[in-house]
Amino acid sequence: MLTLRRPHNESRIEIMPLIDVVFLLLTFFIYAMVLMVRAEIVPTDLHRFVSGETAKVPPAVTVSIDHSGSLFINREPVEMDQIIMRLQAFKTEDPATVIYLAAEEHGTTDRLPIFLDIWEKLKLEGFDIKLVGKPSP
Repeated sequence: MLTLRRPHNESRIEIMPLIDVVFLLLTFFIYAMVLMVRAEIVPTDLHRFVSGETAKVPPAVTVSIDHSGSLFINREPVEMDQIIMRLQAFKTEDPATVIYLAAEEHGTTDRLPIFLDIWEKLKLEGFDIKLVGKPSP
C-alpha cells in the first residue's frame, strides 16, 4: 500500500493584521477619551457698557454705473459734471454720509475709464469712497 506523505509545514500566526487591529482600537479609545474630557474655559470678566443712545446707521449715497455706462446717484440719472455738486449737497446736509461706488454686472461697454474718472474726481474732492461689487463665484 502506498502512503501519501504531505510535507510538514509549521503553522504561522500572522502578526501584522493583529497589530493593525490593536492600533485601530487604541486610536478609537484615545479619541473617545479626548472627547469625554470637558475643555475648561478661561473665565473672563466681560464689562457691560450702557449708552443713552441707540446706534444710528449713517446715511448712504450710492453712485452707480449701469450696463451702458450711464451714471446714477441713488438710482436717479445724473451727468458726470453734476456728481460732485450733488454729493457735496449730501455731505453738507449730513457730514456722516457714506458714499458707495458700485458698478452693475457685465455690460456691453467698457466702464473702466468712467469708473476711474469718477474715482479720481471724488478722491481729489476729498470724499471717502467705499467700493461695492458682486463677489466672484
